[in-house]
Amino acid sequence: MIDMAFFITAFTTMFVVIDPFGTTPVFVALTQDMDAATRRKIAIRSCLTAVFILIAFAAFGEAVLGFIGISMPAFKVAGGALLFLTALDMLFERRNKRRENRAEEEEHPDPSVFPLAIPLIAGPGSIATIILLAGQNPGIQGIAAACAVMLAVMVVVFVFFLAGGLIARILGKTGLNVLTRLLGMLLAALSVQFILDGLKAFGFAS
Repeated sequence: MIDMAFFITAFTTMFVVIDPFGTTPVFVALTQDMDAATRRKIAIRSCLTAVFILIAFAAFGEAVLGFIGISMPAFKVAGGALLFLTALDMLFERRNKRRENRAEEEEHPDPSVFPLAIPLIAGPGSIATIILLAGQNPGIQGIAAACAVMLAVMVVVFVFFLAGGLIARILGKTGLNVLTRLLGMLLAALSVQFILDGLKAFGFAS
């Protein structure tokens, strides 16, 4: 039986990595000249695409790692390091600047798959996170728990996308920056925990 502490920690980690507060302004920028119905369709397609990608990695990611000879503890250390770099980007605003640059450089009539679903939602950080979360509990139970957490976060992302313009106006640029930095600090602590868990499995930490 998976305890509630796992779901709280997992939801927090996935929420911070996917970062609806940081992704929503990009969605607003990419869909600013579209009507409400088109924006809703793009929000649905981008979220569903990201869900399918993350479910695939939750189900088969660890098997692929085993096939190429990478242990789960080693992936925890590497994934934790990657998440820590993501946290640094959030703390120093580099993440949002890259997202805005992608939005400006990639002018597609339908941005739902790229760049929204990949790599803004289902990017390296979220893929690494869902593999790590699925590996914390054995078998199908761990995969189901990680996918349930991811789906809960994706519901939040979808709601944020639908209310993107309103949220951006309410929080303002300053509010979004403050939230991004707070989430970055939280992600930094969680990423260190992943690294410590990996080292503990190798016997390097108690």
